[in-house]
Amino acid sequence: MSDQFIGIDVGGTKIATATLQAGELSESRLRHTELGSQEGLVEQLVSAIEDARTADSKAVGIGVPSLIEFATGRIRSSVNIPLKDVPLRELLTERVGLPVYVENDASCAALAEAFRDGRMACPQLVMFTVGTGVGGGLVLNGRLFRGATGTASEVGHTLIGLDLTRGAPSHSGVFPQAGSLEVLASGRALDQLAQEAARADPSSFLGERLTGEDGVTGYDVVEGARAGDPASIECLRILGERLGIGIANAIIMFDPLEVVIGGGVSAAGELLLGPARETAWRYTVPGAGSRCEIRLARHGPLAGVLGAALIAAQEYADDTGQVMEAAVEGR
Repeated sequence: MSDQFIGIDVGGTKIATATLQAGELSESRLRHTELGSQEGLVEQLVSAIEDARTADSKAVGIGVPSLIEFATGRIRSSVNIPLKDVPLRELLTERVGLPVYVENDASCAALAEAFRDGRMACPQLVMFTVGTGVGGGLVLNGRLFRGATGTASEVGHTLIGLDLTRGAPSHSGVFPQAGSLEVLASGRALDQLAQEAARADPSSFLGERLTGEDGVTGYDVVEGARAGDPASIECLRILGERLGIGIANAIIMFDPLEVVIGGGVSAAGELLLGPARETAWRYTVPGAGSRCEIRLARHGPLAGVLGAALIAAQEYADDTGQVMEAAVEGR
């Protein structure tokens, strides 16, 4: 039998587990995330690994919404899950007896998008995941780029909208900070745009949703835009153009072959991507990014768990001296 790699994608509400073997990803198994305590979540991860492992399992990759010291697998801090200052790689490796590799969830998704049919298809890639917040990942020269301390590719915290006329404005010390991609181009930002549009015209599509039990959100904007609602289309135009500024910066800085947009808000498709693409090229230095494609993510909700399994395969191949494709395809 070929080598098997376990991928686990840890989210604020669900944990997805799947295995990668001979280039094929198994069906993902979902369970609700244990948020009660750090110890409880660690126990849940141990259980997920044990449920997925077989005699062919070689390594485990785990994607978490966290700042990570990759070399040691220590989690510095997390968003929406109870993991902070914990040596997760060491704890899990000791408990399950398999090599465990821990990576940021958005970086996992970026690696998944760089692979196709078990092979590295795009060695230079920048990914933006636009969900409740904005995350991202960098694949440079076929490898995830983590930076000097492992915190690289926090693209949501890049600044795209500050008034610097009189120098830097005062800083509150609160993150995400005003003017950042996360504040201006996230799902939360789309919620805010929806609410503003709904209040401006209470009789409109969004205005009627505002008076409903759940209020109005970005999901309503996407639904309305697909139905041709002008205010909804305008909200996505604004969000897309803001995102486009971030994309332009990425193209100028990294000259990637692909910029990939994923996350829940990407469900808007071309209604979001069209304005983002047009703005990105308008603000990119002429000649830069001449080979770059700006596209939607291919793997959807499977990107995180697939990327986690690919992390396991890539790092295991490095540790054992194999070729990455051989590890993934079981050759």
